[in-house]
Amino acid sequence: MITLNRKLKKDVTEPPNGLPTDSISVRRISVRDKLLVKEVQEMTENLPLTCSVYFGNPDILSEFTLTVCPDEGLWQGGKFKFEVLVTEDYNMAPPKVKCLTRLWHPNINVDGDICLSLLRQTSIDEHGWAPTRRLKDVVWGLNSLFTDLLNFDDPLNIEAAQMYKKDKIEFQAKVQEYIAVSKDKR
Repeated sequence: MITLNRKLKKDVTEPPNGLPTDSISVRRISVRDKLLVKEVQEMTENLPLTCSVYFGNPDILSEFTLTVCPDEGLWQGGKFKFEVLVTEDYNMAPPKVKCLTRLWHPNINVDGDICLSLLRQTSIDEHGWAPTRRLKDVVWGLNSLFTDLLNFDDPLNIEAAQMYKKDKIEFQAKVQEYIAVSKDKR
């Protein structure tokens, strides 16, 4: 991350081709990009043991893939990937997150949409997005969807929640079926 910070400074301070700075337009760094340099470093230093982060392009901190591999609970043994896109209006708006792995979960539907208060611009509870939140909070929130933030009472995937309430053994079998299919696609 230090190299990216240096790169950002270099882009602003060093004009290309030795031209004087008054004859070129100096590229401005967005507030989002300045925040991301610090936040990505903080996020990677504080990752849960069950998570990893991959940047397709290390120079683009606003797009990355989060992988969650729960080591306990119903989804233990699974490997779930989330696409995280930090928009230009960050930190006034939450990042956009999509689950790339099909799974059977009450708070994640089959299209990859996620029901997590932290990812909502406005929320009926006090747990929605706020400018004081950070990327590490998003990572920990997504990781917690497989343990303590699991919510069967306010589901996005109603069918999954109803199955769990009706027959936990059938629900667990369906979860394992999805995990097996996702392992075959790795």
